[in-house]
Amino acid sequence: MIQLKRIYDKKTDNTIRILVDRLWPRGISKKDADIDEWLKEIAPSHKLRKWYSHDKSKWDEFKVHYKKELSTNEELLKRILEYENKNDVTLLFASKDQDHNNAVVLKEYIEEQRNE
Repeated sequence: MIQLKRIYDKKTDNTIRILVDRLWPRGISKKDADIDEWLKEIAPSHKLRKWYSHDKSKWDEFKVHYKKELSTNEELLKRILEYENKNDVTLLFASKDQDHNNAVVLKEYIEEQRNE
């Protein structure tokens, strides 16, 4: 199972925690983050991230572009699935908007790939 959580939320379960943001979150030390891996390369490209800039009016288009980027990143996607085979996985993100961020799209993309 894959779940989503803000990196600022306290760890409350025994899942594999993977940070999926390109930039390290502000105000949290690497020790306090309590992550198993930081897969910054799976995050949206700098160009896409800057273009989107958390503008909800661009959300649908952002999802299309980010899923296109994900389709070329099979190795990192496999890594997440390998973790999931061992234990539940939590994809961590820093965004305040819990419904409109790259982790939401990443989880959706993984689920879509499973159903194909």
